[in-house]
Amino acid sequence: MKKYFAILLAFWVSAAYGQNWARQYDHVNDFHNGLAVVEKDGKHGFVNENGKLVIPLKFEESLGFNEGLAAVRLNYKWGFIDTLGNEVIPCTYQEVFSFNEGLAIVEKNEKYGFINKEGKMKVPVSFDYAENFTEGLAAVSNDKGLWGFINPEGRMVIGFQYSYAKSFSGGEAKVMKGGKWMYINKENKVLREE
Repeated sequence: MKKYFAILLAFWVSAAYGQNWARQYDHVNDFHNGLAVVEKDGKHGFVNENGKLVIPLKFEESLGFNEGLAAVRLNYKWGFIDTLGNEVIPCTYQEVFSFNEGLAIVEKNEKYGFINKEGKMKVPVSFDYAENFTEGLAAVSNDKGLWGFINPEGRMVIGFQYSYAKSFSGGEAKVMKGGKWMYINKENKVLREE
């Protein structure tokens, strides 16, 4: 019985300590790549799992780490830092999304494209909107509001024909055409309708 209470006490002390460091921040996100976004007085930084501030509170906004990089905003522009806080992709974009399958969506001049982890443009900023790459394809829309899918080289795999398209998951993507939702495979074959 004493052993049970000792374990319970150790857990409680550990939980109380964890909550103690978190109280100094206005907001604490979940941990990704061993770091969590924290916010205080409108500034964002990152803490390690012990609650130690390892990347200073200096960003206007930030996203959690994904694939080793985190999106951060400085002077109203977005870029990416590594887990040491080094800027690896300069803050020059209007909007960015986290990396997925080695590429991140970026926005410039109200058009979207994709960069790699070195900051090189892999798919030019030419789309009206884009979803992250999943299963080797990304849903993108054109200036007519139609959606299709591209591969990581930017080649159109499924042409612009849908009024909306979601990312692939489990080999299928949910798309809308003619006011009807349906699921397609990567060969653009209709699997089923909703």
